[in-house]
Amino acid sequence: MGYKVAVVGATGAVGREILNTLSEREFPADDVVALASERSVGTRVSFGENDELQVQDLAGFDFKGSEIVLSSPGAKVSAEHSPRAAKAGAVVIDNTSYFRMDPDVPLVVPEVNPDAIAGYERRHIIANPNCSTIQMVVALKPLHELARIKRVVVATYQAVSGAGKDGMDELFNQTRGVFVNDAIHPEIFTKQIAFNAIPHIDAFMEDGFTKEEWKMVAETKKILDPTIKVCATCVRVPVFIGHAEAINVEFESPIDEDEARAALRAQPGITLIDHRSDEGYVTPAECVGEDPIFVSRLRTDPTVDHGLSMWVVADNLRKGAALNAVQIAECLVENYLN
Repeated sequence: MGYKVAVVGATGAVGREILNTLSEREFPADDVVALASERSVGTRVSFGENDELQVQDLAGFDFKGSEIVLSSPGAKVSAEHSPRAAKAGAVVIDNTSYFRMDPDVPLVVPEVNPDAIAGYERRHIIANPNCSTIQMVVALKPLHELARIKRVVVATYQAVSGAGKDGMDELFNQTRGVFVNDAIHPEIFTKQIAFNAIPHIDAFMEDGFTKEEWKMVAETKKILDPTIKVCATCVRVPVFIGHAEAINVEFESPIDEDEARAALRAQPGITLIDHRSDEGYVTPAECVGEDPIFVSRLRTDPTVDHGLSMWVVADNLRKGAALNAVQIAECLVENYLN
């Protein structure tokens, strides 16, 4: 049996990737509807190699009969329309930040906490985590099972596509402007992004951390283990697609480096490419369009009693957003809606 699926925010970078992923993975859908704001009505978006969908108006759309909604339109829009879709009987998989910390909404990474999906029945909404959190917790999961994690210190190097199409356009235009000596006028980012690195993603909080850094702390606790301490520094870098993270992990008990490698290799969703030689690691440019989370540079940290450091890279539009949402939908169909 096929399902009726609605994709909200279908003209955005993540929405387009969701449509692409649904087609690639042959999700069991008899009907797929593309929804966006009024200004995008009539636009045609690709669905697979040969099909196109005409975008319909989200505000006027009747969700009755829709069974699964994959939503990525921005937090304010989700706050209004995700509950509306849920009330009409659909299960909403929401990719925005709005519902993530709601205690009645499960926050899910299928390789880490698939059983949490069962909690969808409370509000008929499942939250997709932040892109930087997703790739980190997938890498941490098998290590946490080996020797419980005590503390994580992470520095992220996040692509501009995390700020949407406008962020990608700003990097492109500024890069071109540098070469022709045009004046740089930041609009999406707080400072020049071309040939630069900006240690500021989302709004600053009273304690000096940014909202993006807070998300990594709070979401890791909700998904993996509330006792894990996390300190994050999130940096925007001039890369179009692909988030990278330098992660330092301190464990409660001894952990063997070879056992850690074996556990990472066995973890679904992870590809370990770690050779201590030139080109023996994965960079953001090499992960674009790929589904796995890539782990490299695994090594013992000699400055703490039980520590490891590693380099983790993933396509933020795929596993960091669209793929994770579709995987949640696949688990939902397989275990709860059939």
